[in-house]
Amino acid sequence: MRTTTIPDPTPSEAHWREQELLLMREVMKWVGRSLASDEVLREMLHLMSELLGLNRGRIVLRDTPAVGATQGPATASIRHAYGLTGMEMRRGVYAEGEGITGRALQSGLPAIVQDIAHEPLFLFRSVAAEQFPAETVAYLALPITLGNTTVGVLGCHRIRSRQRHLNDDLAVLKVLATLAGQVLHMEQLVNEQTRHLRARNAALSQALSTHAARYGLIGSSPALLQALSELERVSQSQATVLLLGESGTGKELFARAVHLASPRSTQPFIKVNCSAIPDTLFESELFGHERGAFTGAHQARPGWFEQAHGGTIFLDEIGELPLPLQSKLLRTLQEGAVVRLGSQREVKVNVRLVAATNRDLATQVQVGLFRQDLYYRLNVIPIRLPSLAERLGDIRELALHFVNRANQTHQKNVYLSPEALDTLTQQPWPGNIRELGNCIERVVLLADQTLLTPGQLKPFLPQASATPVLTSTVAKSAVAMADALGPTTTQPPAPERPGSAGLGVRPYESAQSHTVQVLQQALDQHQGNQSRAAQSLGLTLRQFAYRLRKAGLR
Repeated sequence: MRTTTIPDPTPSEAHWREQELLLMREVMKWVGRSLASDEVLREMLHLMSELLGLNRGRIVLRDTPAVGATQGPATASIRHAYGLTGMEMRRGVYAEGEGITGRALQSGLPAIVQDIAHEPLFLFRSVAAEQFPAETVAYLALPITLGNTTVGVLGCHRIRSRQRHLNDDLAVLKVLATLAGQVLHMEQLVNEQTRHLRARNAALSQALSTHAARYGLIGSSPALLQALSELERVSQSQATVLLLGESGTGKELFARAVHLASPRSTQPFIKVNCSAIPDTLFESELFGHERGAFTGAHQARPGWFEQAHGGTIFLDEIGELPLPLQSKLLRTLQEGAVVRLGSQREVKVNVRLVAATNRDLATQVQVGLFRQDLYYRLNVIPIRLPSLAERLGDIRELALHFVNRANQTHQKNVYLSPEALDTLTQQPWPGNIRELGNCIERVVLLADQTLLTPGQLKPFLPQASATPVLTSTVAKSAVAMADALGPTTTQPPAPERPGSAGLGVRPYESAQSHTVQVLQQALDQHQGNQSRAAQSLGLTLRQFAYRLRKAGLR
């Protein structure tokens, strides 16, 4: 049986295989050592020349148009090279489709020139024809792609008379072109991540700036500093503080700041939202109760005033406090003692009161919804909190604070570009700091990108026309009075339709809106039934009764 033997490769073929392996091994060492394309690609071109005789290697990449430049033809230029001078590299600029290099860039296909001296499309742009040797010189151009996009060209020269197959050079160059594309892609990813990290570090540095945060209050605007100055001047006293301002301006934080700046800072700080507690439970919650004081009172319980003994109690939305409890609160403030529900024994308490409201208490006093003596007892040191519209310079710091807090809470990594922060400062924010914080949390939860630009931020911003906003003082007082006095009829108000242009608020009328004759006539028409008489005049029973008392009819 005859055995067929495969001839060993000639020494020259074995030599080239060793050179190719050495080239790949050394290039991969550089890739593992550094992701900087300048170092890796230049060394790759150097090894191509030294090991395989592929000389004057260059990598041509697409140019990025300058900002504001007029639209012109797309170009590409030599970015990395070996065997070319700086002047030769600067001359290597090609329009898309121009010459052999431009065509490879445009088509995304390899281009081979067997003899550059007899190829009309070869431009000799970087190196003049007389600088090439007298031998036949070939030119090879391989496209560099990222995904399905051609971003550049790997080109080189070779002497045709070398003892090496042209197809072998093409196979190696295809691998190197693919590797060059991956190196460029990795460098792009690293640079993008670096930009994000720098933006994050800048945001963290700014958010952690100590000069913009005092007592947990973020900002350094004159309006905020004025309120803080008033707060610090009264913090050492025991006087009652009344915080005034729009909803969402941070009254609870200011109340806590009063507590922290006072000698009571190590004692309890009790906060109470007067609008969130039913009237039937309020006395028990505020002043406490004894065992058996009412059904379900299985054991005695100290109220909030007792729990705040030695410290500060913060009554938020005090304008919502029912009239019967206002007198009991006044007594507690005057005598420094509470009486638990179901008990006759007084319990002494040492408490500093901080109250807050977004209502006009003086107006409520005039219409009989708030006790005048309690109002004067509370209005010892009024401090007006600025709205966010008065603190435009603080919006950036507040936004960065909310972004960092939301990222930590929800385990996210979302940040705003400087331009996006500028966009936030141009919003009206009628809901003040609360609205800004809610908007930022919505952005952090729903954003798909890490670093948001103004365009990507815009869908999350509140629309100016989405919620009607009362801007005048009269309109705001009308809403406050309407909320306090209740609906105009005994039937529940119909829900407002989406997109309705109306405010859904009953207009407020003064106590002199109806004459004595009109009131008496309404009573006569309904046989003395005050509820029906009030309905016929568009008033609540409470409003109607108040007008009767003012007119001396009851």
